[in-house]
Amino acid sequence: MKLFDSELKVMEVLWEQGTKSARDIVDVLSERIGWNKNTTYTVIKKCIEKGAICREEPGFICRPLVTKDEVAQSETEHLIDKMFGGSSELFFSSFLKNQGISEEEAARLSRMIKEAK
Repeated sequence: MKLFDSELKVMEVLWEQGTKSARDIVDVLSERIGWNKNTTYTVIKKCIEKGAICREEPGFICRPLVTKDEVAQSETEHLIDKMFGGSSELFFSSFLKNQGISEEEAARLSRMIKEAK
């Protein structure tokens, strides 16, 4: 599932705070980033159309249908496919060359790779 930055802002509220009314989401995003009611409702409706949010009545209650991890995995796979021809090895190589990691992080990654086999 591909979510745009604006849709991720709505989802972040739900991932942080759980099921909320659309009105509550409006209030949070108005305070955080200055969105008005119409903008927030438009983005919520786009998330509903994509199947990221379920609308429940009464009260236009919004419940997330996807987790942050699911969206992160999808976005990561899309990035690796688009920029690295689907090669995780090229992705990690590029990341390490540009970012670097500590020995402790390298040890944790090594354990994670062994556990994933």
